[in-house]
Amino acid sequence: MRIWKNALLAGALALMSTGLAYAEDVKIGFVVKQPEEPWFQDEWKFAEMAAQEKGFELVQIGAQDGEQVQSAIDNLGAQGAQGFIICTPDVKLGPGIVAKAAANDLKLMTVDDRLVDNEGNPIESVPHMGISATKIGEAVGQAIVDEIKNRGWEMAEVGALRLSYDQLPTAVDRVEGAISVLEANGFPKDQIFDAPQAKTDTEAALNAATTVLNREAGLKKWVAFGLNDEAVLGAVRATESVGIPSENVIGVGIGGADSAINEFKKAEPTGFYGTVIISPKRHGYETAVNMYEWIVDGTEPEGLILTSGQLALRDDYQQVRQDLGISE
Repeated sequence: MRIWKNALLAGALALMSTGLAYAEDVKIGFVVKQPEEPWFQDEWKFAEMAAQEKGFELVQIGAQDGEQVQSAIDNLGAQGAQGFIICTPDVKLGPGIVAKAAANDLKLMTVDDRLVDNEGNPIESVPHMGISATKIGEAVGQAIVDEIKNRGWEMAEVGALRLSYDQLPTAVDRVEGAISVLEANGFPKDQIFDAPQAKTDTEAALNAATTVLNREAGLKKWVAFGLNDEAVLGAVRATESVGIPSENVIGVGIGGADSAINEFKKAEPTGFYGTVIISPKRHGYETAVNMYEWIVDGTEPEGLILTSGQLALRDDYQQVRQDLGISE
């Protein structure tokens, strides 16, 4: 009996040892489109936490255009990686990314922006963790409506800046979600002004917003919303540049980027009223764990996982960040 038990124990230890050895051989790529942005830095940070916890190697790669994406996938294949997670610089690269992943025998999962096929439809065969863009946009719109009412503004006297980057479906869904709430609460449709951005950064938003503000100089109170915090910060800087006081501006961003938090830390409030913070923890940590389990156990992730955000204001952003697992 003792010999039999010892044999079972030895077999179990051997299986555990084999599993651990295999885990140590796992290599997972995490490719992002804008590696310099705090959001993607945080995604990498949480993915690295998963790597340390599970014992696999994480390969972080920035790829800002289609050529770099193709090179990154080939690089991962050459390194012997088994899978990768990607936030693509262009969702229309979907068919090419899927084909290149298959050519390199790599499992593929997307995060943040979902790949589309040649007809513009989501590629449902690729597991995706994304943000419920419409719901987050609606949260932005509701925050703006609530603050308009809190300040006692007449909506007929307010202009709205729609900072737009319509090349990206997520951006369209976010701003249209905000608009739907504004209009449902009586905001005049003809006072929502499109401000197209050349890029998704603050400078492009500032330029786009300034054009609208100069054209619509008769309006003295403004609200602003867009794809991200950078868009709204650009709009806020634009209102400052044309002499609109901060108390006449309500800007609500998305993301909870460092730039937004720094705005809250300023001695005096600015027109940047709030941000809907999306936690990068799930997007980094959970996708990395999902990919690891897919490689090791064959457990394929859910086809579509949608996360949401939480409104943070100047007086409560620290608690919101803590609740979402984001440290200072």
